[in-house]
Amino acid sequence: MTFKQLEALFWIARLGGFAQAANQLHTSQSAISKRVHELEQLFDTELFDRSQRTARLTDKGEEMFVLAKKLLDQRDAAVEQFGKPGVVERRIRLGVTELTAMTWLPRLVGLIQQHYPKVILEPDVDDSLQLRDKLLADELDVVIVPHTFADARMQSKVIGRVKSAWMCKPGVIPSAAATGTVRLHDLVRHRMLVQGNNSGTGRAYDAWMKDQGVQPANAIVVSNLVALTGLTVSGLGVSYLPRECLAPLVDAGMLEVIEVTPALPVVRYVAMHKGEHRSALTSSIVMLAQACCDFTRMFQAQPEEERS
Repeated sequence: MTFKQLEALFWIARLGGFAQAANQLHTSQSAISKRVHELEQLFDTELFDRSQRTARLTDKGEEMFVLAKKLLDQRDAAVEQFGKPGVVERRIRLGVTELTAMTWLPRLVGLIQQHYPKVILEPDVDDSLQLRDKLLADELDVVIVPHTFADARMQSKVIGRVKSAWMCKPGVIPSAAATGTVRLHDLVRHRMLVQGNNSGTGRAYDAWMKDQGVQPANAIVVSNLVALTGLTVSGLGVSYLPRECLAPLVDAGMLEVIEVTPALPVVRYVAMHKGEHRSALTSSIVMLAQACCDFTRMFQAQPEEERS
């Protein structure tokens, strides 16, 4: 049974004749007759009462008409759904780290709602390691994390970069203000507030410090970025924090940037998904993330020009 056969039966019944159906479907009357004949042979039953002058459905033909209408409606709905991004209906389980949630996630949500108003977004904010494990367990569709995990089962695309700096409460390290620059080997003698190995940034900077031949003598692991910032503002230690988005705290005198040599490396952020789960919608959302990824400001709303 084909859609062409169902279309022939549907339009014959709707318009009242084979010639009218042929005109509607831009084909010949003989082609319409052939399609109906194929259907009748397939089910070994007559669908039209040929004793009448007009095309009148038999009882079985009426049943087939109802079925044809339903299947053709479903076909048209499928064509519309996959042909127009605005009517795609499905859920996207998106995993992000705390820094993304605090900066440009509101802008990404606005773009997704604008381009795919019927997509249901299910966000999950967690540390990088947990997000990776959830992605591998098929609990998430896309995750946006620091680029510190290499796994052949996942595909990744760089979408942005984060510049971090060593920071402390003003006065915690007097030599920073006096000399202007602090050696990393001297900095790690102070109490360090670090993010730990569950954090992509924590893993990246822990590995980097080991490469520099240094190891913090007194470190406190704080997994929550807001808490880490609060502890640093309280003067309880020195930490690496996103430089640009926390500039207002520096300008307000609550934090002080310590110029350290060598400087912290930039951390790349990637959008990751499992290779076999790639779809047009997933690819589009990754592109939207790349377009609006911006770690320089807190809680960014969608600009007016993007909404129009």
